[in-house]
Amino acid sequence: MLREKVIGFIGAGSMAEAMISGIVASKIIPAKNVVVSNRSNEERLIELENKYGIRGVTKANLNMKELDIIVLAMKPKDIEVALASLKDELQPKQLLLSVLAGITTGYMEDGLNPGQPVIRVMPNTSSMIGESATAISAGKHVGMDHIVDTKVILETIGRVYSIEEEQMDVFTGVAGSGPAYFYYLMEHMEKTAKEAGLDEEVTRDVVAQTILGAAKMLQEKQEEPASLRKKVTSPNGTTAAGLDALSENGGGKAISAAIKGAAERSKEISAEKEKELVLQ
Repeated sequence: MLREKVIGFIGAGSMAEAMISGIVASKIIPAKNVVVSNRSNEERLIELENKYGIRGVTKANLNMKELDIIVLAMKPKDIEVALASLKDELQPKQLLLSVLAGITTGYMEDGLNPGQPVIRVMPNTSSMIGESATAISAGKHVGMDHIVDTKVILETIGRVYSIEEEQMDVFTGVAGSGPAYFYYLMEHMEKTAKEAGLDEEVTRDVVAQTILGAAKMLQEKQEEPASLRKKVTSPNGTTAAGLDALSENGGGKAISAAIKGAAERSKEISAEKEKELVLQ
């Protein structure tokens, strides 16, 4: 039963805090069963202890044997050292969740004992407000019980999607980098509205509410985006004029290019990181 398990975070940065916040708020695991560690920043550990009622310990004092689930949330460059130190301490039953960008399950499995269950996790920045679109990819030795527990944990910070690991790059292009595309769009909507004389504070709220409303329509109506677009587009109307301008200025192509560009860079980063780690 998940509620009886102990989860430990190796790394105490913003992503670890986002997950801790969701877990504690949801009460799927008691706060006393949540442990967070780092190398030596005791001030940060005390901060998290006081804020969430969890346990903070330095890496040297972390009791690995009590952990059922271990979340690797350190910097990706530290993965080789982390795997080397974990290998002799891990038990076969312990599940590893990795939120380290660009590090594959295969690389982690090669650095651990045979049969160690590993799941790669890709949240996005909206996890900080419980609205992440998070992908998970299971390693070779992961069972259905591991996947169920992982989904329950990650659903505390948003929605969870199981995908094949080779799809991680395009997922990164869509969801990992996706919030930035919308912020960029919002920047230009704000700028144009303010230049036309709309109040700055009103503009920001209007832009945010418009995008929020469109997203909710898509989720709740469960219609294709193209169908919803056609419903709000009257022939020769204002929306049609705006969409024509978008098309003429390459709006659709730009969005596709952004996703493909981010996905390609994700693939390159993964290759670069694993090459660097092998050469170290």
